[in-house]
Amino acid sequence: MSRRLLARLGVDRDAVAREISGGRWASHGRHTVAIHRGPLPPAALRWRALWEVGHGVALLDGVSSLVLAGLEGFREPAIHVSVTRNSRCQPIAGVRIHRVRRLDGEQSGGGTVPRTTPEVAVVRAAGWAVSDRQAALVIAMSVQQRIVAPHSLLASASKVRTRGRRPFIRRVARDVADGAQSLGELDFAALCRRYDLPAPDRQVMRRGPRGRIYLDVRWARSALVVEIDGAGHRVGLAVTSDNLRQNAMALEGDRVLRIDLLGMRLHEAEFMRQVRRGLG
Repeated sequence: MSRRLLARLGVDRDAVAREISGGRWASHGRHTVAIHRGPLPPAALRWRALWEVGHGVALLDGVSSLVLAGLEGFREPAIHVSVTRNSRCQPIAGVRIHRVRRLDGEQSGGGTVPRTTPEVAVVRAAGWAVSDRQAALVIAMSVQQRIVAPHSLLASASKVRTRGRRPFIRRVARDVADGAQSLGELDFAALCRRYDLPAPDRQVMRRGPRGRIYLDVRWARSALVVEIDGAGHRVGLAVTSDNLRQNAMALEGDRVLRIDLLGMRLHEAEFMRQVRRGLG
């Protein structure tokens, strides 16, 4: 509990001091008191972070906010808290304090713990990530686990300011939210020119056992096909359709390389080396 809440319950400063000196309670900062001597569970650590940073001036943000919204499988040891730029607060162990331009209108209406909305939190989490790979991961996981709707992600990526990798976040947001739209922007032919590879044929039409097949990229001389997979290729029965199409091409003698858009953002050179090798 915070000392302020204890005071509201009639437990004054002297009473708190007696409990702590008697070994029954423990102090966890200037404002936080545990009414036990054991370790603090994750929920208590979040409240401690907010109380120690400042009552009413801080919100859980980034990954810490997304976890409360339901994000699973993403580990982050530090608790992320946002305050406005003019807030005064001291460094706190285990807490990363971020000064942001504004928090008005960014607080989530769900739950009891003050936190930012998921669409704001995911953009900031990507901006605060330790690498582009981690940034792309948290964006993709938030959409895949339906923490953030694709249209909300796109709107937030264009509105929420971050100090780092803002263009990268916008590109990845488009890739995750709408792979078909991003395909034209990726411009694989331009990448081939950059890596000094022959220009491919695009949107090649072939006949398969289930009718027409449209290939993203193909080099006829090398019988090499590159399929660029957007977010839609991982949804519903799209995987089955892709497998049937790839098998049909393989049986006709084509070799198929698959490149996902997020992978291209993070490992462009590696994928293009594979394309070069495939072309011989």
